[in-house]
Amino acid sequence: MSEKFFLPRITDIVIRGLNFDLPFEHAAARFSQQEGSVVLLSGSDQDCARYHILAVDPWLTMRGTGNTICIKVKESNGEFVCHNTEQDPFDLVDTLVKKNAFFDKTFNLPVTAGLFGYFAYDLKDKLEDLPKTCVGNDLPDICLYAPTVILIQDRKTCENRLCLPVFDRDRGKKDILAREAFFVNRLEQSRQPGTFCADGTGLVSSFTKPEYLSAVSQIIEHLRQGDIYQANLSQRFETGFSGDAYALFLTLFEKNPAPFFAFVQAGDHQVVSTSPERFLKVEDRTVETRPIKGTIARGNTPEQDGEIAKILSLSTKDDAELTMIVDLMRNDLSRVSDHDSVAVTAHKRLEPYDNVFHLLSVVKGHLKTGVSCADVLRAAFPGGSITGCPKIRAMEIIDALEPVKRHVYTGSIGYLSFHGTMDLSIAIRTAVVHDGRLTFSVGGGVVYDSDPQKEFEETLAKGKTLMDTLAQGTAQDIEKPIIAWVNGRFVPRNLAWVPADITGVLYGAGLFETIRVDAGIPIRLSEHIRRLQQSWGSVFGGTLPDICWESVIEQLIFQNGFEQKTCAVKLVAAKDDRPGRHVFAAAFIRTYVHRLDLLNKKGLDLVTFPNARHSFLADHKTMNYLFYDLARAFALDHGADEALILNSDNTVSETNTCNILALDGKNMVVPASSYVLNGITLKCVMHIMAKKGFSVTRASMDLETFCALPYMFVTNALMGMVPVRRIDHTTLDMDNLLCRQVNKILFSTC
Repeated sequence: MSEKFFLPRITDIVIRGLNFDLPFEHAAARFSQQEGSVVLLSGSDQDCARYHILAVDPWLTMRGTGNTICIKVKESNGEFVCHNTEQDPFDLVDTLVKKNAFFDKTFNLPVTAGLFGYFAYDLKDKLEDLPKTCVGNDLPDICLYAPTVILIQDRKTCENRLCLPVFDRDRGKKDILAREAFFVNRLEQSRQPGTFCADGTGLVSSFTKPEYLSAVSQIIEHLRQGDIYQANLSQRFETGFSGDAYALFLTLFEKNPAPFFAFVQAGDHQVVSTSPERFLKVEDRTVETRPIKGTIARGNTPEQDGEIAKILSLSTKDDAELTMIVDLMRNDLSRVSDHDSVAVTAHKRLEPYDNVFHLLSVVKGHLKTGVSCADVLRAAFPGGSITGCPKIRAMEIIDALEPVKRHVYTGSIGYLSFHGTMDLSIAIRTAVVHDGRLTFSVGGGVVYDSDPQKEFEETLAKGKTLMDTLAQGTAQDIEKPIIAWVNGRFVPRNLAWVPADITGVLYGAGLFETIRVDAGIPIRLSEHIRRLQQSWGSVFGGTLPDICWESVIEQLIFQNGFEQKTCAVKLVAAKDDRPGRHVFAAAFIRTYVHRLDLLNKKGLDLVTFPNARHSFLADHKTMNYLFYDLARAFALDHGADEALILNSDNTVSETNTCNILALDGKNMVVPASSYVLNGITLKCVMHIMAKKGFSVTRASMDLETFCALPYMFVTNALMGMVPVRRIDHTTLDMDNLLCRQVNKILFSTC
């Protein structure tokens, strides 16, 4: 880690007793919306479920993917300063812990200061050379927070302790008292219970059922060939989600408490974990792991419980799986433990929970001198109970079969303290809420005699609590999915698909048209269809299929209930060179709000895109759209709304989504380009302006000459004619009255 930035050093820990009447999980809710808050709840009566922990108000955050890590440190003024580094994440965690290490005064607490958060399963790629054949999202592999306040409740003694680190930069007791006051004041604030809601469209899996059964069969074939002894396969479910992720967390805790419930408020995403399984615990130089293999639902009576418990205890499949994983974990712990100190202190122990029985084992060892908690994590990560055996080959097979990265699922959640303790769970039964979506994965171990159908059903059974909870939170007024038209079929837009290997997708060999619809009436539809057909003949040769686009659009409007709305319709025609095919055709519809209304502006700001363009494809609306998308991104990065595109001779052409024109008195000037889209709306505007007495000319103009004209406008099918407020650093006059007059004609009779 770079020494170029200052890290405050912890010099002491202040411990306060604290009394409050709220249940711990409801007290923690006061902090659940604050980024960096981590809640660790111990449900059930197991011997590993003693403490509730709340960590809040971080002074340091660590987030990153691969070796690219961002560390944010809170300065004395309360502002965070970001420091980017390229470093192995496990090494960086070790460095941070050692830099902040202090001697714990035997407060008899599991943690008084440290790093709280999660390690995603995908960090495995930093430990082993794996194929990396599945895709992921933009969430971090590692997300850790160092809190300034930790609240710990001992469920055994019913005592609450507030842990407040003292930093070398603190101004005496003043800063300690301020942190304590912040926490107590927040704790005393009332908070209405949150709500949550799934979108009602149901859960979508990363596998179809036949695909999952096939994947299980492939693992069994690997077993027959002797590649592995066991592998864990999982499927990811996804649904829309709105509301309070912590409310979901509370609901799940009340339904089915387990020893390693965890909630991580990461700002742009939230992690909700209901795990029953400990991955690693370090205390007094002793390391412990508790792998679970074997789960069965409890009965309704003590007699049924007894029979069910006996069935699980005698299960040869679960016995074989657990024994294999225990051997694997013994091997992992032996890498960091004293010789002959690793021992299985409990094997096939039956543990009762509210809804299920589990079989677990306990493996312990005494750490070698000089071995840190980060060393232990590196040696054992990810946990063998959720990969398979042998671990590396099992992970290779998992990567090859599972289509999406697991992210935090089967990673670890918990803490590494600055005083030599650690407690991490295996992140199973874990959901992530991000960008209006909730994802969670469920899986199981596959062995030689596994039945693919039963393995599939087991994943559904393991996800039942979360699935049922989401179903209860589903809105009564279910929002219907928007319907699209794809190759002759009307289908929900989220289920629309296109073959990935057709030329239209591989090379952008396709065309599109965007059409405005007002109260069920497509504006200038015939002109758009004519341009689409002409472009197809010009670019690809031949003709498009004889599709009645007007009828398609009429049905889209009706089936989506958009008869009285303003909408945007996109028609797509792409090359499909599969046998017996010619064109992939589709139509999509969405409601449309005028861009100026969305931006709350009277005109658009433009910035000149530095990369000139000279391509005959500019004459057409092609799916080869990357140039214009990069121009759009450039404009947004520079505080503008549109990018001004220049020709190769640095004359003005258009913007990334619009034609452009200028007015000087009664003269209307349209830039001339060798290649530019023949705008349908622009053509109509030119006609309107000519009828208003303007002279209309096309002329090649450099940027300086063009910007010297007093009024500028952009046009497209959705917005109509819109004034330009600024180009680069030049502010322009705007004539909104003229735009209103022109648009009234554009969207009525023209």
